[in-house]
Amino acid sequence: MGNCLITSSRVQSAQSSQHASGPSKVTSRSSLSSFPSTQTFSTPSTVTIPSYTERSIEVLPTPRTEGEILSSSNLKAFTFSELKSATRNFRPDSLLGEGGFGCVYKGWIDEQSFAPSKPGYGMVVAIKKLKPEGFQGHKEWLTEVEYLGQLHHPNLVKLIGYCSDGDHRLLVYEFMPKGSLENHLFRRSSQPLSWAIRIKVAVGAARGFAFLHDRESQVIYRDVKASNILLDSEFNTKLSDFGLAKAGPTGDNTHVSTQVMGTHGRLSAKADVYSFGVVLLELLSGRRAFDKNKIGIEQNLVDWARHFLGDKRKLYRIMDSRLEAQYPKKATHTVATLALQCISNEAKLRPKMSEVLAALEPLQDSKEMMKQTGRSGGMVLDPGPGSKSPIGYVNSPRRGMGNGSPMASNRKSPRVR
Repeated sequence: MGNCLITSSRVQSAQSSQHASGPSKVTSRSSLSSFPSTQTFSTPSTVTIPSYTERSIEVLPTPRTEGEILSSSNLKAFTFSELKSATRNFRPDSLLGEGGFGCVYKGWIDEQSFAPSKPGYGMVVAIKKLKPEGFQGHKEWLTEVEYLGQLHHPNLVKLIGYCSDGDHRLLVYEFMPKGSLENHLFRRSSQPLSWAIRIKVAVGAARGFAFLHDRESQVIYRDVKASNILLDSEFNTKLSDFGLAKAGPTGDNTHVSTQVMGTHGRLSAKADVYSFGVVLLELLSGRRAFDKNKIGIEQNLVDWARHFLGDKRKLYRIMDSRLEAQYPKKATHTVATLALQCISNEAKLRPKMSEVLAALEPLQDSKEMMKQTGRSGGMVLDPGPGSKSPIGYVNSPRRGMGNGSPMASNRKSPRVR
């Protein structure tokens, strides 16, 4: 989200109960859209992971110690007492969401000093509290500090500070009042997103990923999914949850080594591109990346949608019925074609995120949008006589661990890396 600022002075009670991406135990509010296709380690049988065949010398960056990471960040070091006060002792009515990482609470701090303040005064923040047990959670906490302590971009969520006080590990973020993209796509109670907003969200997310991939010191995000794409009050997009991020290859190398669940694999930025393609499919269809309540091939969005993406005459079959056919035909076909390229089984055939962004940005141009939608606001993809779009909305149970997205109540789905 491009220009989301933290709410300030006497903020009215901010919208609560948007989902802070957390793991399965919470009402599922995330999508399983991080299918990092370029890796070769084991994954659940329901997901088809393309193989990566390019050769390179694998070079891993020299890891920094926790002390080096914390001392080099430009973040506020909070005490646990300060954050207890900011959340009114982590009261249940301050809870925004819960995940494998822990719980996310709404808190209030002074805009200048960052000292805790009374609810409604200063600025509202999201405070993520790590569960005391578990090495993995601490590792993700430290990774989040390492990357968001140094990376600054309009489409990355702002990390304000951290707490490393005794056994307590917490993170303090700007508050994103509209929660996650997942909330708006998959919750029955939410207002459906218009086509224009879906394009705006896709462009904002693409800008964030292009920034990460095009840096001299490339960052591979590794957790691309709707629950980690957060929205401000104007639907500007910001990426959250950098706990799985990893430094990309350097020099002439095409990938780096990675290890998950005891198995080794190869990782490149094209894994993020694949997962972003899945998010594009979710934006088009309103379906989750994986839904075991569906039947047969329809359980896996990629497998089901792939057959329709390249055919203009059949594309309407995957479109979200909540759009009520109000979308421009040409732009819809462009997004579908782009999604198909992103989910290619061959990593080398997928576009770069900068190329994805270049393809999406013209679709957001107001004049082009008006030309395609017309005065009525929508140019219908004609489904043909007697045809209906077979879209459904089912909240499927989730499993897995998450690190809790820092905004309103988002819950995480399992990660497929």
